[in-house]
Amino acid sequence: MNTQKIEQGVRLLLEGIGEDPNREGLLETPARVARACEELFAGLETTAENHLSKTFEFVNDNLVIEKNIPFYSLCEHHLLPFYGEVHIAYVPNGKVAGLSKLARTVEVYAKRPQIQERMTQQIAEAIRDYLGAKGVLVVAKAEHLCMTMRGIKKPGTKTVTACALGNIEEDETLKNEVYRLMDF
Repeated sequence: MNTQKIEQGVRLLLEGIGEDPNREGLLETPARVARACEELFAGLETTAENHLSKTFEFVNDNLVIEKNIPFYSLCEHHLLPFYGEVHIAYVPNGKVAGLSKLARTVEVYAKRPQIQERMTQQIAEAIRDYLGAKGVLVVAKAEHLCMTMRGIKKPGTKTVTACALGNIEEDETLKNEVYRLMDF
């Protein structure tokens, strides 16, 4: 990440909105924003494979469900936050990941300029591809500040996206059972 370019960009932004970047309260803002960007966009410098490569043998078809994984991301259209929860279900194919690795996978995709629809699909595909899961269902529910604090200004509006793959996508009975267990 090029923190010098970020700092220059923040100075230009401050000037563009009519602020003085040399004002006492703003002097350190460009450096603060650059440091924040390192954290907010950390997902650009890692992959889900880093987290999902550590697995444990598990020989049965029992569902694994992890619910209510909080996430924070930045909308790639406005660079404003959207945040909420991700729910993951998968059918193992001989191996499972540690539960924290599912939450870390969410972070990989949330911590980059993003749209919720793509993030949901990327999480599902990563679990399918790196765990070899027989089936995956990922549901994300989020509030987007680009809709609540600007534009249409409808606070409390939630966007729900889902991506089903493999046997969960193909088997309606299984898919409905997963949604029931996720309390949807």
